Amino acid sequence: MAGHDNILGKDPRPSFFAVEDGTGRIALPQNRKGTTVRFAARSLSVMQKEGLVASSNSNQIWRLVSDEGAYLDGYDEAPCPLSFLTTGMVSSYMTELLALAQQRGITIRDITLVQDNFYTMKGSALKGTMTGGANDIDLEARIDSDADAEALRVLVYDAVAASPLNGLMRGEKESLFTLTHHGRRVVPAKAKPVIGDVPDDPGDGLDGVQPATSTQIIRRAGMSPLTEEATSSQGSSLAEEQDRVLHIRGICTLREDGVKQVEQQLFNPHGSIFHYLCDEEGRAPDAVSYMAAGIGFCFMTQLGRYAKIAKKDLAAYNIVQDIHFSKGGASGGTGQAGSADPVETHVYLHSKEDDEFARAALDMGEQTCFLHAFCRTDLKARVRVVRT
Repeated sequence: MAGHDNILGKDPRPSFFAVEDGTGRIALPQNRKGTTVRFAARSLSVMQKEGLVASSNSNQIWRLVSDEGAYLDGYDEAPCPLSFLTTGMVSSYMTELLALAQQRGITIRDITLVQDNFYTMKGSALKGTMTGGANDIDLEARIDSDADAEALRVLVYDAVAASPLNGLMRGEKESLFTLTHHGRRVVPAKAKPVIGDVPDDPGDGLDGVQPATSTQIIRRAGMSPLTEEATSSQGSSLAEEQDRVLHIRGICTLREDGVKQVEQQLFNPHGSIFHYLCDEEGRAPDAVSYMAAGIGFCFMTQLGRYAKIAKKDLAAYNIVQDIHFSKGGASGGTGQAGSADPVETHVYLHSKEDDEFARAALDMGEQTCFLHAFCRTDLKARVRVVRT
């Protein structure tokens, strides 16, 4: 069992909610490409984190939280970071696919998308060789339609390319960072810098945030099926040396009102199922908001994990993260493949350690983050279409 306080479990508020006007405001940076997402987050404990996410696609701000399971000595109060990216990805693919089908006159009576994401972790944290990696994704589209098989296959491939996330998935984009340690700017050792102003530390800005509605947008739904690929155990992801493959699945369907429903399953490390709602019209967080939260939360997990493995003090770690996406190629009417600028992250560390530790934490956090690896790796989708 985890040896730290279960802050999320003791919080009387819902874990996930639309933020009430007047609390938890986020000022979006200038919109450079069509869609801008800002994610401001803080650590609550070793693995529990909370954040606010705002997208230029909506006037609504959402409060999201993340936790880890037994494999990282977490309490499993909320989804792991990888869950958010998978949910945003598969939801974005669904949005673009439906928009493309309408533009091409393809009638779809029923559709389910099943997406599998795979990540790797290899090396030693203390020796500085531990590195996170991302592999190509598998995407199965189960479609009830009279269109021929080739038309459906092309439809799915084009939807993947039209997603704004295509801009981070294809090509190799090195993320950009600033570092602030105990309120002082510190020049990073290896990380490439963000050019421009540094926002204020968001830590205190998340205090007192209140829900505008009681709509349940994310809920836990038991444990994922136990498969033979599972190699995790209590605290196994805190091992100083690792060589493992992670596997997470997202299954996306549509409600009658058009809201997307995603069931996330975590196979390795073995973890919980979570059900999400995703919507581009403001009834739940949109796809790019979930993607941004996933990247930010994953990076933060690696900061906390590195400090724990290295047995260093890290009292708090907070971030402000900006991502600039294009509009969707189909849903946004651009007719182009989705594009994005490199992820920009402002990091705020509070510890008793020196600046060298702060620099090492930033560099190892980026190096071991699965989703910054996703950005710096040229990835493809392996598509399979099943006619139902």
